[in-house]
Amino acid sequence: MHRFLYLILLLFGTATAPAAPPVRTVVTTDGEIDDVDSFVRLLLYANEFELEGLVYSSSMWHYKGDGKGTTMTSKMEMTREMYGERTDLRWPGEQWMQALIGKYAEVYPVLSTHADGYPTAEHLLSLVKVGNIEFEGEMEHDTEGSDFIRDLLLDTTDVRPIYLQVWGGTNTIARALKSIEDTYAASAEWPMIYERVVKKAIIYTVMDQDATYRDYVAVKWPDIPVLYNYRQFAALAYPWQQTVPKPLHHWLEGGFMGDHIIKHHGPLTAAYYSYGDGQQQAGDEEHIHGDPTRLDSAQWGSFGQYDFISEGDSPAFLHLVDVGLQNLDHPSWGGWGGRLVATDSTLRRWEDGPAATDYNPYQQSRESIYAQIRWLPALQRDFAARADWCILSYEEANHPPSVEIDGETRLTVSPRQKITLRARATDPDGDELFYHWWQYGEVGTYPGDAMLILNKEEARVTVPGDIEPGQTIHLILEVTDGGSPSLTRYARVVLTGAGK
Repeated sequence: MHRFLYLILLLFGTATAPAAPPVRTVVTTDGEIDDVDSFVRLLLYANEFELEGLVYSSSMWHYKGDGKGTTMTSKMEMTREMYGERTDLRWPGEQWMQALIGKYAEVYPVLSTHADGYPTAEHLLSLVKVGNIEFEGEMEHDTEGSDFIRDLLLDTTDVRPIYLQVWGGTNTIARALKSIEDTYAASAEWPMIYERVVKKAIIYTVMDQDATYRDYVAVKWPDIPVLYNYRQFAALAYPWQQTVPKPLHHWLEGGFMGDHIIKHHGPLTAAYYSYGDGQQQAGDEEHIHGDPTRLDSAQWGSFGQYDFISEGDSPAFLHLVDVGLQNLDHPSWGGWGGRLVATDSTLRRWEDGPAATDYNPYQQSRESIYAQIRWLPALQRDFAARADWCILSYEEANHPPSVEIDGETRLTVSPRQKITLRARATDPDGDELFYHWWQYGEVGTYPGDAMLILNKEEARVTVPGDIEPGQTIHLILEVTDGGSPSLTRYARVVLTGAGK
């Protein structure tokens, strides 16, 4: 890319609740170079969720054509003006995911020693399917990819929700849903089938990259939950020099990206596209970013070698990584995939619009994109650790701490009540741990500050005297280890004002 309510109902309320089963997800992608980079990072986190499908799809930026000379003009204003009538557009082929999975296979023997749950390369290859790729928004024909998604949604043996990630257009997902409608809409089974699908499908889309959600899914399947990221992804996308505050640029510049992720960390991260790396994606003549002679004339600014290009789609799977922030159950609570707030106008739709703004201390104003930016240092250090996992033994590498709150994490409180919160944190490597408690004011509905007295794993809280019934205060504990790179995990406590 250029650039609930049915979410998983997990047990909560105590820190000792049993672990939830892995989150199921399908990735659909148009193969943009930033999709490639998102895919590299996704493979390093493939133990954190249950990958169910990896599906090639088209978008307003990338489509293969039908090979017959048929032309099309984009329904989307931007690409219609940019490209006009075309027979095909910047198509990167249907082998790049398999190629990267091959590189994953090379690092798997070491990578898989660092955490349980990494799938084998053979399993990942079995998940790769070709969806609707001929044209932007093409959803007239069943494809291997659409049939695969259709069957997952209709399957009655596993009723857990499936996050359908949209890294390109929604057309292959739309075709899967259209196939279900065509088969069952006129039958007595239709209400049951419809209910089954809308309880299983959750769409996380990064922008609208074709018109199929607008024209079909939203019309025929309005009860499918949608997480719509159209602003915050820009913190991890092409214009990052403009969206990310300058004091944080080093996390995306070549000194960090090159030395800690791309170079000398094995073949998988070596395939990660960066500025001036000499790489050129087949089929995309607009991928000039790797040309070291054009670093000062790139579309989005001036860059150095190994500088970050874009991972605009990474928030879609970062939302699924459980780091203790509980955003999966509550998208508006914020997490590594940003913060999405339920809209007033559309049922079961969460967006990163004006209601999802966080205070940006660098700009001294509230803005939506900072809800993603605030996690950037932790995200990048974690990425670097995963890159280390590709080449270092368990004893040589760093691993994240685990954090729990003793007792309840949802507390009903009264004005001026005094509470003591205690956490338990451990580190698998025996590293020293550093504790930081803070109030996530933008998420809580109480408009002021609670008084906190902090002592490492303990926080003494005085509830404000003017808290009203139902108002909430969100307290976040960050625990960061002393390893290299240092890694952070979290716990969240929510205080709610008692009713009258």
